[in-house]
Amino acid sequence: MEQMKFSVIVPVYKVEEYLETCVNSLLVQSMESGSVEIILVDDGSPDRCGEICDRLAEVYEEIRVFHKKNGGLSSARNRGIQEAKGQY
Repeated sequence: MEQMKFSVIVPVYKVEEYLETCVNSLLVQSMESGSVEIILVDDGSPDRCGEICDRLAEVYEEIRVFHKKNGGLSSARNRGIQEAKGQY
């Protein structure tokens, strides 16, 4: 199996109003099928972001979701890097 080409990491915190627009903008990029993964890291957001992330992951196989206790932007980004499978 060929290695995933790109990992896009999206830290998520209090952005429920913009989250689907952000993810849709990533999904419409013209990339070879199976070459990109979208990693959504819910950083303990108190709004509905976690639910939205889970729903999007159920619909799109390119999306993986990780939920964590709030630790800030760098913490969320680092968690995404740990989970990334992409070459870039």
